[in-house]
Amino acid sequence: MRRIADSTVRRLSLYLRFLEESTNRGLVTISSDELARRGGTTSAQVRKDLSFFGSFGKRGLGYSVPELTESLREILGLRRDWQVIIVGAGKIGTALAQYRGFRQRGFRVTAVYDRDPKKIGTRWDALTVRDMAEIERDIQKEHPDIAVLTTPAEEAQVVVDRLVSAGMRALLNFAPIQLQVPPDVTLKNVNMAMELEGLSFALTNRDR
Repeated sequence: MRRIADSTVRRLSLYLRFLEESTNRGLVTISSDELARRGGTTSAQVRKDLSFFGSFGKRGLGYSVPELTESLREILGLRRDWQVIIVGAGKIGTALAQYRGFRQRGFRVTAVYDRDPKKIGTRWDALTVRDMAEIERDIQKEHPDIAVLTTPAEEAQVVVDRLVSAGMRALLNFAPIQLQVPPDVTLKNVNMAMELEGLSFALTNRDR
C-alpha cells in the first residue's frame, strides 16, 4: 500500500466516530457532505480519502453506514485487540491507564513501568506498577504492540532506545522532546504545549 498521510488517517478516525454516532441515531445511509462537515473538510476530500482503500458508496445514494463503519474499523486495525504498555507512572500515565475509552477501541493496557521505588509495586486497579529494570525481559516474553511514553523529557530518549532494542515498533510519546527512532519504528508525538499554542494563536488572531 502507498504511504497514507497522517492527516488522512486522522480524518478516517473522525469519519468512523461520526458513523458510530449515526448508527446510534438509527441512520442507515450518509452522504459525503455530512462526513465532510464532521471531518472539517470537503466532500471531494472525503471521497479521495476513501478511494485510497477501495470503492465505497453509490452516486446519489451515499454510503451505507454499517458497511462503511466496518470497513473503516478494518482499515484502522480496530477489529483486533492491541496490547499497550505505559512507561512512566506519573499523573499522565495514571490518567491514561485508567481511561476506559482505550479498551472500548481495542487498546488494552497490560503493564505500567516506572523506576521510582515508591511507585513500583503500587496497584492501579488491576495493574501493578512494574520495575523499569524488567521491561526488556517482559517485552520479549509478552510481546506488547504499542508503548506509551510519559517519562520526563530528559529520560525519554534513553527509554526509547531500550524499547526499540527490545523489539517495540510502535511508540506514542507524551514527553516534550523530539525523539530519534530507526526508520522501521513508528513514532507519534502528543505535544500538549503545541496544541495549546495553536489555540492561543487562534484566539489572538480571531479578529485580525
